[in-house]
Amino acid sequence: MSCTKEPKENLQKAIGKVREAAAKGAQIICLQELFTSLYFCDVEDYENFKLAEPIPGPSTEALSAVAAELGVVIIASLFEKRTNGIYHNTTAVLDADGKYLGKYRKMHIPDDPGYYEKFYFTPGDLGYKVFQTKFARIGVLICWDQWYPEAARITALMDAEILFYPTAIGWASSQEVDTNTEQYNAWQTIQRSHAVANGIHVVSVNRVGDEGPMKFWGGSFVANPFGKLLYKASHDQEEVHVQDIDLNKTDSYRTHWPFLRDRRIDSYQPITKRFIDEEN
Repeated sequence: MSCTKEPKENLQKAIGKVREAAAKGAQIICLQELFTSLYFCDVEDYENFKLAEPIPGPSTEALSAVAAELGVVIIASLFEKRTNGIYHNTTAVLDADGKYLGKYRKMHIPDDPGYYEKFYFTPGDLGYKVFQTKFARIGVLICWDQWYPEAARITALMDAEILFYPTAIGWASSQEVDTNTEQYNAWQTIQRSHAVANGIHVVSVNRVGDEGPMKFWGGSFVANPFGKLLYKASHDQEEVHVQDIDLNKTDSYRTHWPFLRDRRIDSYQPITKRFIDEEN
């Protein structure tokens, strides 16, 4: 969905779309990254810290009531105020009875032109997380985490059945079409590779709309454990889509291509180094 500068409007809009998804038969509903506001990280402005809230807090309370009413799981990405001076980019998971199951705090924090997230967010300190919901055991990572196979691998090894990525990423309006296309394809490809490498369904949910110099590229998608696109959204339209996923097929994917069986865990210690050189 697209967003405005009014958090209450965005929350009510999101609730309306949750209701729409539930009416279409959705069981697990994932909202995009930081859906209650514009993507404020395009500038470094101390006023934007006022957008943060505790988790659990007002937004999770409102969404918990909706989750319980509709009998759906809600994945809600919010700007968390932990205490004065400590803020996180955090996703809360609400079960189908409205119970707050917990939160995941974004581990990888970018700092690029238009994405000044290190100014706002303390890196996550809860580690990688999975949540046993009524309908599936799900893993949640957030946006910049998408580029890190280590994060997807660890979450899959915690027995996640579906991996969700709430996201806010787009194109700079000053860029060439070829550059924009190349960047979107890279974003989609890396996440489809996580699906393949881990034998897991991947769901990536992005925002749309023009916000300042940024055009958010939408393109939300669902990939099966062989990386096949089961669904891909448009780049410029708000969409509510329900995708059937057959989790009973996961074992078949993993036994036909048994990557997890053949992992040489005895050889992976170097991955914990920043770079492998003579100074290690």
